[in-house]
Amino acid sequence: QVQLVESGGGLVQAGGSLRLSCAASGRTFSNYYMGWFRHAPGKEREFVASVTWSGGTTYYSDSVKGRFTISRDNAKNTMALQMNSLKPEDTAVYYCAARNRLGDRLDPSVYSYWGQGTQVTVSS
Repeated sequence: QVQLVESGGGLVQAGGSLRLSCAASGRTFSNYYMGWFRHAPGKEREFVASVTWSGGTTYYSDSVKGRFTISRDNAKNTMALQMNSLKPEDTAVYYCAARNRLGDRLDPSVYSYWGQGTQVTVSS
């Protein structure tokens, strides 16, 4: 299995930027399709972005497209989420997730491994 640890969350004003990191340990990182999800109070866990095993293809939710950038470095066993032009509605706990099986990238249940989450708060 793989262990995931997020970092980089915090409090930022609207329009600001944050960079989240996800450090992986355990099994071979490049064997895992990676994603970011977020969970805001009163809402369901929501897909944010994902990146394929090699990092060659990325996907984004409509709500973050053009503002967030996902990336991975298989040599360093890390993944990042650069978040720009942050909005108050981006406030949530952000989780990195990994899967090594086929499935809908938008569906949290197909991801087998999760980090503990990092809080992002955007003030207006």
